[in-house]
Amino acid sequence: MKDRDTNYTVIYRKKVAIINLGCKVNKYESDAMAEKLQEVGMTVVEPEEYADVYIVNTCSVTNMAQRKSRQMLRRAKKNNPGAVVIAAGCYVNAEHEELLKESFVDVLVGNNRKNEIAQVVAECFSDEGEQDYYLDINQTKEYEEMGCLNVEVMNHQRAYIKIQDGCNQFCSYCIIPYTRGRVRSRNPKQIIAEIEKLARDGIKEFVLTGIHISSYGVDFGEQGVEVSLKDAIVIRNLGDLLYAIEQLPMVERIRLGSLEPRIITKAFLERVGKSDKLCPHFHLSLQSACNETLRRMNRKYTIEEFMEKCNLLREWFEQPAITTDVIVGFPGETEEEFATTVANLEELNLYEIHVFKYSVRSGTVAQKMPNQVIEQIKNERSDILLAMTARQKQAYEEGQRGKQAEVLVEEMVREGVYTGHTKRYIKVELSSDYNVVNEIVRVTL
Repeated sequence: MKDRDTNYTVIYRKKVAIINLGCKVNKYESDAMAEKLQEVGMTVVEPEEYADVYIVNTCSVTNMAQRKSRQMLRRAKKNNPGAVVIAAGCYVNAEHEELLKESFVDVLVGNNRKNEIAQVVAECFSDEGEQDYYLDINQTKEYEEMGCLNVEVMNHQRAYIKIQDGCNQFCSYCIIPYTRGRVRSRNPKQIIAEIEKLARDGIKEFVLTGIHISSYGVDFGEQGVEVSLKDAIVIRNLGDLLYAIEQLPMVERIRLGSLEPRIITKAFLERVGKSDKLCPHFHLSLQSACNETLRRMNRKYTIEEFMEKCNLLREWFEQPAITTDVIVGFPGETEEEFATTVANLEELNLYEIHVFKYSVRSGTVAQKMPNQVIEQIKNERSDILLAMTARQKQAYEEGQRGKQAEVLVEEMVREGVYTGHTKRYIKVELSSDYNVVNEIVRVTL
């Protein structure tokens, strides 16, 4: 960004549409960009509406996601050929040189430049604009602070709070470390300030999200970062951060995004496991329940270790809802390996398994692996796990029947009928004679 004063009058009252693709981190950043543009006088409209500026916050996690990003960019230019079309995010970092040549994209904004979006858009309507606001993400060491979100930009009752960016894991199937860079943790003072602000505005539940939240704090060093609440707390890791947030009196619920299994230790649970605010709903990333497949994926744990972590959670919490991701049809996955995955998942008996068919991602180690699995076999294996998780989910929910639970009410689906989620993220329908949206109500399941 050029070092000069920005003239925002050139974009006052102009319309901007933001098209968000991909993960919860992207959604958080899209909300933040919308807020920054509203602050300088722009009007945010729906993606399908006519706009002066279209921003596509892209995803590049799979080849299919990248194709969808291209489609959305083309569609935006078709909606208004005279509009400024901005490609932002992971696709920019994955295919920077390719996108520079495309006629349907006017401006590129890479990851760790999104916080400058108001200046970028203003420059598009001045004589000083550039096409390329790209940063080599692999050289970035600073977390991109987007500021505190306002409740007005959200359309939900729970707030997603981004606490870190980047990943150091380098799984063999994943492009994310190359599009998001290395781990960068957000200053806990900023996290706490944002949560306090949103809690005052009525948000009841906070979901901590990021690219690899289990790595939160690894870049702080042993000295950590001190925050002053009722007492001074030194934040060195995710457990410390959770403990600090739990001290905020207006916060009613804390929920965690996807976790690396290895973070579930006795020390971690002793730090956070006694909190009545932490939702007993844990998404532990697995990807395969067979050690041979895990090794090819470059996942740094065994299925035995994963089982141990699930057992620890079940010791500390009453019937925790444990969910996971599993990829079927990874290169080299034999019938024997898949049978091992099925047997171990039956034994784990999780609340829910999110099943994905392996999709080749260009630029990854797995792309070049031998013994790629054909689509028909991927479909068959996916069907087997989908049937399993449907049975297990139903059994888990039946086990909750008759119990008392607190439900965060999220929306009215018809007159007098509302839906929401329990702490274990079970979706519930309930009746009420008055509007209970954004209230936590106690029900018998």
